[in-house]
Amino acid sequence: MSTNKKFPKWVGIILLVIVLIAGVIGWKGYQAFLGSSVTDAAPYLYVHTNDTYIDVLNRIKTDKIVKDPETFDYVAKLMKYPESIKSGKYKLTPGMSNRTLIGNLRGGYQEAVKLRFSNIRLKENLAAVLGENFQADSAQFSALLNNEALAEQYGFTKDNFYAMFIPNTYEIYWNTSPEKVIERLNEEYKKFWTAERLEKAKALNMTPAEVSILASIVRGEALHNDEMPMIAGLYLNRLKKGMLLQADPTVIFANNDFTIRRVLNKHLTIDNPYNTYRFKGLPPGPINMPPIVAIDAVLNPANHDYIYMCAKEDFSGYHAFATTVTEHLVNARKFQKALDDRNIKK
Repeated sequence: MSTNKKFPKWVGIILLVIVLIAGVIGWKGYQAFLGSSVTDAAPYLYVHTNDTYIDVLNRIKTDKIVKDPETFDYVAKLMKYPESIKSGKYKLTPGMSNRTLIGNLRGGYQEAVKLRFSNIRLKENLAAVLGENFQADSAQFSALLNNEALAEQYGFTKDNFYAMFIPNTYEIYWNTSPEKVIERLNEEYKKFWTAERLEKAKALNMTPAEVSILASIVRGEALHNDEMPMIAGLYLNRLKKGMLLQADPTVIFANNDFTIRRVLNKHLTIDNPYNTYRFKGLPPGPINMPPIVAIDAVLNPANHDYIYMCAKEDFSGYHAFATTVTEHLVNARKFQKALDDRNIKK
């Protein structure tokens, strides 16, 4: 005799409804926490120092960072993110889930800035680059780069402080304070000046800062890296002889006119310590940020007796070198004629 009893039809319907509801809730929960949420609207989310959760949420909404800000808000509160705001530059990957994004934000797992700088002429240009890469603006960096007391703290003067910044690529967090960025770059400067480089500078009877100042002049003169050791050797010869450097790039810097293509007598009269046609020795500071190749050219100069040079008349960017004034004047006349032929007057 069978004891099986059939469940009432309504019980099956209720069970089916419960299963469907549970499935919908589970699916929504999965979508809220683990489903694709982050859009491709922006590559990074920037959380500023002193930002509140509302600030972050508003930025997420404004920049359309996630598909559904309300769902993000719900998950963020469940994960207690409002109590754990950490500033930084956070990488966004399209399709990233709310859980992953919020986990990164709560943990402060930001992406470091790959700070690259080279071919920078002036301190204000460096300040602009730093302002573009970090939370602080260029004005804050400019104030530090022109701060005499800070320069002295690192062993420099206000004029030669610029020599501390070695062009390279560095990884530093976006929310690092300007003071800490400068401190980090000083650490990199000390690493750059190895015992070998310091010994070579000593052999030249120069400080690292003086090497960088001369390297900036070499950089200003050279269009080709392979000619830098020759130019460095020439200026070192002039320094040893106590001659004026008479470097045209310093005159252009002193006149603060970087459109000058032909240095004229009127440019040479400026009473400025960077005018090496009037003032002996090295100028007070670098006239640009010299690349590593220029610094190493000064530390490893070509050994020769040249004390004069003039750009070649073929406009190749190379120079004609000379040991006597007579030879130099011949080279100079050739170049001046080439300038006249091309109607380059200033």
